[in-house]
Amino acid sequence: MKQEYDFSKMKATPNPYVSKLKKPVTIRLGEDVIAYFKQMADDSGIPYQSLINLYLKDCVNSHRKLDVQWH
Repeated sequence: MKQEYDFSKMKATPNPYVSKLKKPVTIRLGEDVIAYFKQMADDSGIPYQSLINLYLKDCVNSHRKLDVQWH
């Protein structure tokens, strides 16, 4: 192993994973919703935040619309 490395001649390459990066957001969820996904996380071994993301991603991919009347 060298004592020092010269990185001055390296070329920058674009990050191939930039489109897959996640953005942190603050969101208010009901306690029952959190409990539901935490239970699913315990059963599946997948972190509950990842499960919520997967569920929302499935909604996006299937163009699922919510039928709600807001009064």
